Amino acid sequence: MDSIESMRCAQMADAIADEVELTPRLYDAFCEVPRGRFVGGRDPYSLAAHPIGGEQWISSPLTVAKMTLALEAENCDNILEIGCGSGYQAAILARLAHRIFSVERVENLATSAKERLAALGVRNVFVRYDDGNGGWRGYAPYDRILLSCACESVPEGLFRQLKDGGILVAPVGNEHGQVITKYVKNGENISETRLDNCDFVPLLKGRA
Repeated sequence: MDSIESMRCAQMADAIADEVELTPRLYDAFCEVPRGRFVGGRDPYSLAAHPIGGEQWISSPLTVAKMTLALEAENCDNILEIGCGSGYQAAILARLAHRIFSVERVENLATSAKERLAALGVRNVFVRYDDGNGGWRGYAPYDRILLSCACESVPEGLFRQLKDGGILVAPVGNEHGQVITKYVKNGENISETRLDNCDFVPLLKGRA
């Protein structure tokens, strides 16, 4: 990053930290991942969501922070993300965990995310063009699963790809309201905690 971009990212991280309590590593991740490379249009460093094409949006960095904190991602071995989008959330997670497997149903978004992450030297994110409802069975089970798209209920197949003791975080709801929801898997039991209101594009079936 150049000095201006670095300064803007630090200012954004400070603005996020004014709203939620960041861990030191997550604060550093927001400072180090150049959000401007993932967001087009005006003021990519604001705490706003932005359109990224394909009828998809990149989440507000404040929402990214809330989702990442709920996920308890630091030092995890492997994380599955459903809904790669531009790759920003995956790039943040890549600073915290060892390997990120991210599925994107829109082909041009998956391709551009791969190229963008490679250009930034991010080597521990693996992007797949596919229907996210099926997860990514080849590398399951996962320590953590994050849905960057909303569903009325989490597909059961994703819980089957989650390790015992693992955490899944998803925006749950519909066009009338969504809530960031944290699930913890203990054997056959799944506990659920509703955390905060949010607004995500829906989890759709198939590939686009």
